[in-house]
Amino acid sequence: MRSALSCALGGEPSGAGDMAERRRRTVVFQDSDALQTLCGQRDDNLHWIEQRLAVQILPRGSELHVYGDGDEVDLASEVLSAAYVHALAGQDVDLPVLQQAMTRYGPKRVVGGEVARLEVAPRGGTVRNLAAARSRVLARSEEAPESLDGARLVQPRTAGQAAYFEAIRDHDLTFGVGPAGSGKTWLAVASAMGALQRREVKRLILTRPAVEAGEHLGFLPGDLREKVSPYLRPLYDALGDMLDADKLERMLERGQIEAAPLAFMRGRTLANAFVVLDEAQNCTVEQMLMLLTRMGEHTKMVVTGDPTQSDLKYGQRSGLDHALRVLQGVPGIAIQRLGREDIVRHPLVGRIVDAYEADRARAAAEGQR
Repeated sequence: MRSALSCALGGEPSGAGDMAERRRRTVVFQDSDALQTLCGQRDDNLHWIEQRLAVQILPRGSELHVYGDGDEVDLASEVLSAAYVHALAGQDVDLPVLQQAMTRYGPKRVVGGEVARLEVAPRGGTVRNLAAARSRVLARSEEAPESLDGARLVQPRTAGQAAYFEAIRDHDLTFGVGPAGSGKTWLAVASAMGALQRREVKRLILTRPAVEAGEHLGFLPGDLREKVSPYLRPLYDALGDMLDADKLERMLERGQIEAAPLAFMRGRTLANAFVVLDEAQNCTVEQMLMLLTRMGEHTKMVVTGDPTQSDLKYGQRSGLDHALRVLQGVPGIAIQRLGREDIVRHPLVGRIVDAYEADRARAAAEGQR
C-alpha cells in the first residue's frame, strides 16, 4: 500500500477555466478503503478542506486532483497525505484529525514549483518526502509518542497505563492486573491492533473463559458464533471503538481477527499472532497453563484480569492468581499492576471500587479476630 503525490504546473479542472493558470497536484492512492475513509461521507472531508483553503479537489478514480494557488495547494496536499496515513492505519478521518493536520502544516507551507514526491511506507506508518529539498516527516514523526498505536488514536491517560503500554511493547508475555475501568483490556486490544496494522503479526486472537457472572443463561440460539458472542461482547466492544463496523466484519471474515472462548484454544499452536486473554481471573490453573503453552514463534500475548472479580465456583483456584505467583521474576514476562488512580470510566467507578475494597478489608480484619 502506498500513495505517491506528484506536483505538476498547469492543467485545468473541468468547468474551471479561471483556474487554468493555477497550480495542480495529483495524489494517487492504491488503497480504495483508505481513500473512501479519507474523503468521508459524501466527500465531506474534501469539502471542508476546499472551504478552508480556497482550493478545488476533484476525485477521479484512485486520484485526488488539487487545484488552487501554490501555497494553498501545497498545504491541502499535505493535509490529505496526513489524513491518508490515519485512514491507511484504519483510523477515522474526522474534523479533529483534519484540524490537527491543518494546524501542524499551516506554518510550513512549501512555495515554489519544484516537483515533489511523497510516499507512504509499505507498513503504513510514515510518510516520507523524497524530494531533495524537503525531508520533513508529514505524519507519525520520530517525536510522536509510542501511544500512537492501534487502528485509531490510542493514548494512555495515566502513568500506570503508560507503563502498561510500554510493558506490552517490550515483552512477549504481559500480565495486566487491575480494577474495572483501568484500561486493561482496551489498551491490550489497541496494542494488538497496532501490531496487526504494522504487520508485525498476521492475526489477532481474542479469547476469554466462557464463565457466567453469577447467573445461568441456559440454551442460546443461533450458530456457534452467535452462541459464544455474549461471552465475547466486551472484546467486540473494544474492537468496535477502534474499527468501523464494516471493516471489523471484513477482518473477522478473513480470519485476521478471531474471537473465541478459551476452550477453543486447546491443542493449537498460536504462531505469528497477538493473543489477548481477557477476564483471566475466571481461568482455572489448568486453563491458564494450557493457554500460556500455546505460544508459538513470533507471538505476543497479553493476559488481563481483576483478581477481585472472580466468578469461579467456590473452592476453585484462580489461574490468574497462581500464574502471578509462579511467574513473578521470570525473564521476558512483565506483570503490570494498575490501581484505582488508573480508572478512566465514570468518576463513580473509582469510589465504588474504594468502597468495596474497604468492605473487604473490614471483613478480613473481623475474620482474623
